[in-house]
Amino acid sequence: MNLEEIRRRLQGGFKPFTLHLSDGRKYDVPHPEFIMVTRRSVAVADPHGFIDVLDPLHIVSVKDLVPRKARR
Repeated sequence: MNLEEIRRRLQGGFKPFTLHLSDGRKYDVPHPEFIMVTRRSVAVADPHGFIDVLDPLHIVSVKDLVPRKARR
């Protein structure tokens, strides 16, 4: 995954998104405060404040987050 694409999503008019990993895991980013992008990794926090550090090589796609009410 190109980290620049993730950085672009964090600038300007932020829209919540989901990171999809190569092993099937998904990480929701509902607000810019839930993610940090460095040169070599991506850190994503969950609503409880726990952080997972992801290798960008395993991020296969970034998609807009579907609001919970629309997921039914």
